[in-house]
Amino acid sequence: MTIRVLVVDDSGFFRRRLTEILGSDPMIEVVDTAVDGKDALAKVAVCKPDVITMDIEMPVMNGIEATRKIMQLRPTPILMFSSLTYDGAQATLDALEAGATDFIPKRFDDISNDKDEARRILCSRVKSLAQPGVSRAPAASRIPAAPSAAPVARPPQPALRDAVKPAVAAPAEAARQPGKKFNPADFDVVAIGTSTGGPVALQTVLTQLPKDFPLPVLLVQHMPAAFTQAFANRLNQLCKIGVQEAKDGDFLQPGIALLAPGGMQMKVTRRGPRMQVTVTPETNPAQNYKPCVDVTFESLASSVGGRVLGVILTGMGADGREGCNKLKSRGATIWAQDEATSTIYGMPAAVANIAEQILPLADIAKKLGLNS
Repeated sequence: MTIRVLVVDDSGFFRRRLTEILGSDPMIEVVDTAVDGKDALAKVAVCKPDVITMDIEMPVMNGIEATRKIMQLRPTPILMFSSLTYDGAQATLDALEAGATDFIPKRFDDISNDKDEARRILCSRVKSLAQPGVSRAPAASRIPAAPSAAPVARPPQPALRDAVKPAVAAPAEAARQPGKKFNPADFDVVAIGTSTGGPVALQTVLTQLPKDFPLPVLLVQHMPAAFTQAFANRLNQLCKIGVQEAKDGDFLQPGIALLAPGGMQMKVTRRGPRMQVTVTPETNPAQNYKPCVDVTFESLASSVGGRVLGVILTGMGADGREGCNKLKSRGATIWAQDEATSTIYGMPAAVANIAEQILPLADIAKKLGLNS
């Protein structure tokens, strides 16, 4: 079945180039193009695309506003094109909150130095978003609202140096079981891994944590290097706990969440009674995920063992499966987000057969927030 795509961009050159690239894949058909967000709204209603590619900066109506309106009128998976800059990261995060499904660099050289590989990756992302498992619900219906009383914004926290085969999804009944109450005394650290749909999901969970949350939190989100600092700063202003991009040598600390930097790998080691992160470049060219959930979770299995709560949220692929298996073998506890609230039920499905609890996102947030 051919995947119908609407290309939205104010640059005629980019529209033609993207149409040519996507049209080179026999499974993809560009059914129309739009020159701005207002034009896109009109054409979405007519051509009913399976996937929309969307630029952010456009005249008349920008991509963020267009995304918000499309997700209200005719929810459709939207792939945003983004510049790999701090400002580009902020705009992309706004677009994801508005309902965009995923994002990709607008400069094809930033996708891959190999032009053929860049084309393959782009077409693959579009085809992935057209799969039946991708949520087409408006973001507001999948993600509960953040707390009404927003915490006071504050600057980023100071550095803390001193201080297998794909799993078969578990039965649906597992998601309806209330499960064991979360007891922080049972754990030394909470580790959360996610990918597509993760920025909004992480925001939903972390804004529920109280200021005195008694455990350190580790976050692994598939994200480019230019984005993680902006994302950490955003979360730090929205959350009651502190959130910062991890730096090599940071010690884990209760009430502080460390976000793995894009393009790097984050591991955890023991330093006597304390836990410390090492942040290093990825040297294996075959490693697709930088950062990688498996890398962080496997290091936790070795250094912390059974006193870890590993949580896998929405995401494409199966990153986290091997790490969760190793954690489970050491006696750790695994939770997974359920299919109904996941943007893409790939990563959670990959660990569903070993997860003690399969939960809607709102329930994960409540349990970790000590509200249930």
